[in-house]
Parts: sequence; structure tokens; C-alpha cells
Amino acid sequence: MNNNMRAVLRIAATIFGLTFGLAVPVLSRAQADANQGTQQQIGLAPSTASQTSESTSSAEGQMTSVDTPARVAGDPSAPAQQTAPASTPAASGSTPSQDQAQPPAAAPAAAPMPLPMPSMTAPLSTAAPAHTFDGGPFGNLAITGILSGLGMIQDNWVPGDQPSHWDVSNAQVFLQKTTGWWQFYFQGGAYNLPDLGVPFISTNKTIANFFGPLPIGFVKLVKGGFSVEVGELPTLIGAEYTFSFENTNIERGLLWNQENAVNRGIQLNEAYKKLSASLSWNDGFYSNRYTWLTGSLAWAFNSANTLSFVAGGNAGQYAKNTLATPLALNNSQIYEVIYTYAKGNWYIQPYWQYTNVPTNTSIGIAKGATTDGFALLFNYNFKHGLSLALRPEYISSSGTVANGAVNLLYGPGSSAFAFTATPTYQKGGFFTRIDLSVADARDFTKGAAFGPLGLNGTQTRGVIEAGVMF
Repeated sequence: MNNNMRAVLRIAATIFGLTFGLAVPVLSRAQADANQGTQQQIGLAPSTASQTSESTSSAEGQMTSVDTPARVAGDPSAPAQQTAPASTPAASGSTPSQDQAQPPAAAPAAAPMPLPMPSMTAPLSTAAPAHTFDGGPFGNLAITGILSGLGMIQDNWVPGDQPSHWDVSNAQVFLQKTTGWWQFYFQGGAYNLPDLGVPFISTNKTIANFFGPLPIGFVKLVKGGFSVEVGELPTLIGAEYTFSFENTNIERGLLWNQENAVNRGIQLNEAYKKLSASLSWNDGFYSNRYTWLTGSLAWAFNSANTLSFVAGGNAGQYAKNTLATPLALNNSQIYEVIYTYAKGNWYIQPYWQYTNVPTNTSIGIAKGATTDGFALLFNYNFKHGLSLALRPEYISSSGTVANGAVNLLYGPGSSAFAFTATPTYQKGGFFTRIDLSVADARDFTKGAAFGPLGLNGTQTRGVIEAGVMF
């Protein structure tokens, strides 16, 4: 690592230390308040309903943030439920004459409802209240957006990459109709997909090689708890979303590398009491061949705890191989178990993921392989707009070079561990955050890991992102 790299990493580490040092005393005070029975929401940024919609627990009588079964079952446009606390009753000492002489104080206005899309995890949140306008025959419409940029430094970059990058991470607008029996959502603009453990791809190449300038767009038909969505849909698979602003960390993790992100197809959603289910027929890894079937089933134990099961796979065979449609992964099967705890300032989400790529010589897979991984997504919101997200993860793959197994990681039979820490600051629509991460490849094939010759086992990165949400 050269001197410039060391200097920049020292600066990033100092920023992280200052942020965490400021946050720790706040956490201690918050925990002390909780022990005294005065627990309250402090600095919690409201999240959209798909990942952390808000609901009221009748048992506790307070507003909490929870990953609803509609989200984990895959309905990306499930409406949020948000209830404002009751107004303070009149003082017991007031007399009827006083009440007549002075009109009662107006009850505080209810908190604005968060928009159902784009789906987001703590700590970031879109603008609220939403910017709404009369769309004529389309009814009441809402429009929001984001403009952000990122910078990255890294060591042990691979050929074709470079030690540092500066680029636009998001310049997107979100238009949606959330009422009535027919609804829609359109998301368009520029975006980047920074991803841990793989080379950086510029924003213009990302748009050209992945999902185009309109990555998400669908029409939704609604009747009670049942809905049908048709178009370019967010995948049902995984705990991390596609775009940087939607997640606890700037870069997506190692397990996300095995998942598809955007599906063209049709999706059915049903919510009944605590149970939610979704089923989708789609083109998997953006293959334009409708042979994938994915499903999700979620059970909400209460307002804070949800358990979901997700599965998907390709029922056909297709030899297409591009950045958006990698040959092996597009012909795979994937299974996940995701547990979510979201309450107050806490967000904790461990999940397990298993993938299988069967042997299929007709499309060039001479020997299949599997991956087995586990990750933990954690976020805590402090006071004053500060938060800290952590993501440890581990993934392993099967096979050997000798038996010709397909490479799903850093060579057949390789494994990897990664850790990411992301302190974040948000005030109003402005946000800034820093990713400090390390990816550690193990038992890798020579030439398939990091560095100019693929012989280095680790890669360290520092990423900063800042922007406004409106």
C-alpha cells in the first residue's frame, strides 16, 4: 500500500473514530433511560414500508419500526401503518369555566406517512412529507428523488480497476401512485452498484450493462390484502436491496453477489393477519427468458419480530452470459432464511443463504457447485442524526479445480470473510456516510483473488457517499 493510500485510510479511520466516540456516550444515556422506564425513540429516521414500515403495538401503546411480513414476503409496495401518540389530556385542575373561556389546544398532527417505495432499510429515509400533486386522470401522485456521489480508495485492485474512484452514485427520481385499485411505481435515472470484493464499475457502464435508465417500473392491481404486480420488479431474494441508499451500508456484501436484483415478470402478493406470501414468475438474472420461479413466506410474531423463508430457481436452461446475466448464477437455485428484529433505534437482521448450480453440460457447466453463507446486518440510530451499521459475513463454495467445478467465488472450493462498518449522519434531506471494509479470500485459486496477479488474499476499501434526498 503506497503512502497516499495509508494517509487516506488514516483519515477515514479518524473520522470513524470520532463518529463512534461521539455516539457511544449517547448510547449509554439511551440505555440508562431505558432502564428507568423512559424508553423513547431517539434519532430514528422513518423508513419506507417495504423494509421497515411502522406500526403500532397495541400491547405497548407506542410507535415502533418493524420489517413487516409484506416486505419480507416480497410485496415491495405494502403500505405503511403509522400511528401518532394520543394528545395530552387537559390538566386535571382546569374548571369547566376555564375550558369554555379557553378553547382546547389542537391535537398534534399525525406524523406523515412514509412512501412505500423505494424500499429502504435504516438508517436513511426519503423525504417526508412526500411531494404530491394532482395527476388528473391518474389521481394523487407522489414524487421524490435522490442526488448523491461517492468516492472510493482501495488496495490490491485487480487489472482493469484502479486505486481510487469518484462517481455519481444516484441521480434518480421516484414517481408513484399509492391509492386506488390500480397503482404504479417508476424509478428512473443514473445509479451505481458498488459491490464488496469485486472490481468497481463506473456509473455510465453500470447503466449500460445492467438495467438501463429505468431500472424499476411496474403496475400494481390491488384488492384487499391481495395484489398483482407486473413489470420490472425488485427481486424477492435477499436481505439487501439493489441501490446504495436503500441499505445500511454503501456497498452490497458477499452474499448479495450470489443473488439477482431486478426481475422482469409478474408477482402475486397475499397478506392475511400475521402471514404474508409472494410468488413471482420472472426472468431471473435479467435474462429476458421467463423460466424463473421465486417465492417468499413470512410470519410476523409481533410488531418487532419477523421470520421469512425465500426460495427461487431456474426451471429452464439458458446459456446467456453477461454482467447482468452471469451463466452459472442464472441457472442456479437459491434458498434463504431471514430473521428481522426492528424496534425503536435497533435494527438486527441475521440471515442464512444457500445456492446450488447444477451440472449442465449442454450450457457449459461441466461440474456444478454450491455456496453456503451467513451474514448479520446491524444498525443503531443515535441522537443528532448519527447511526452506526455493521455487517460481518462469511461464505464458502464447494468443488475443486481438479474436478472442474464451476467458480462461484474466488475459485472452486474457496471461501471469504468480510466486515463492513458504516457510520452515517443525516439531517433533513442531507446525508453522508463512510464504509470501512475488508474482504478476506481464503483457499482461493491462484490468479482468482486480489492484486495485479490475483495472488493477494485481502482487499481493504474506504468509501464515502454524500447527497440529498428530496
